[in-house]
Amino acid sequence: MSEAVQTNDTADYLGKLNQGFTNIVELTDDDVQIAQTPKELIARNDKTCLYRYKPRVPREIETPLLIVYSQIGRYTMVDLQPDRSVVGNLLNAGIEVYLIDWGEPNRSDRWLKFEDYIYEYMGGFVDEICRRHRCDSVSLLGICEGGVFTTCYAATTDRVRNLALAVTPIDFHADEDDFVLEQGYLNRWVRNLSSQELSDLIDSYGQMPGSVTGMLFQEMTPVKSMTKYNWDLADSLSGSRDQVVNFLRMEKWLSDRPNHPGEAAKQWLIELYKENRLVKGEFTLDGELVDLGKLDMPILNIYSSKDHIVPPPTSQALKSFAGSHDYSELELGVGHIGTFVSRRANRQFTDTLIEWLATR
Repeated sequence: MSEAVQTNDTADYLGKLNQGFTNIVELTDDDVQIAQTPKELIARNDKTCLYRYKPRVPREIETPLLIVYSQIGRYTMVDLQPDRSVVGNLLNAGIEVYLIDWGEPNRSDRWLKFEDYIYEYMGGFVDEICRRHRCDSVSLLGICEGGVFTTCYAATTDRVRNLALAVTPIDFHADEDDFVLEQGYLNRWVRNLSSQELSDLIDSYGQMPGSVTGMLFQEMTPVKSMTKYNWDLADSLSGSRDQVVNFLRMEKWLSDRPNHPGEAAKQWLIELYKENRLVKGEFTLDGELVDLGKLDMPILNIYSSKDHIVPPPTSQALKSFAGSHDYSELELGVGHIGTFVSRRANRQFTDTLIEWLATR
């Protein structure tokens, strides 16, 4: 590389840094707000809350929709920014939207299990929604671990009219037969540890701390994690005001990793990720076996081809186990988070979901 080219590259980089500093100085925390769509608290059970989003247009779809996000991240991902909000798109289509916020779990919640979250909290909220709307069932949108919650609930109750899933693992070992180097890091990490090692890790904290989970996710993409806050930072902060604010919104979401209750974390990592009990027909809740064959309601299964956290085969496997005769899939050409915040994927995701709900 010639000296002139090096000089130009350095000048360009320094110029971006200068613009980035200017952008940061001009922004305040009030400028970087997430989850701004108006909502009201409907019910609370311990730390867990049920919210109803305020309608924007007359209702077009009769059955209310409950969104159940993972406990690994915040629900705010589905309402990260106004122009790419899953919640906002659904409201604009005349859908009655509810959402569960799992709150701020801590060590005092270490004994809570999937049973508590699925039946006591989520199930209780479903009952409240049905009471408010004088209906017998709801539509569910489960995301990632929240998709496992909704799948288990739908297979063991009669309260679910339609089941939509997004980036949800079902067969946690399906990636072994369809290996892709850039995907399934968490799957392989868990399988390389013994059940006792995983249990000891969780017991040492009394929970799975959000900081530990965040570190594991950063290690899945080491090069991106290393360059994100040094060389690439200039590009991220030197764009337009909207581009910078959206970058900071994502950083705000990433830095807010909730803790995962201990016993539920053991079920998630040991019984599901390591032992793959769900598709083996060995996963039980309160002593009742979760039979995926009892999923006889309409199912929409959305997965992302570049998802490094939930490899597509682990989601697509549901088709082989569900008992539904009305099963649909949607593949998005993005990563795990891109499913919700990529402009094109966000629109495709919600347009497909809206049309699917409208015809059912």
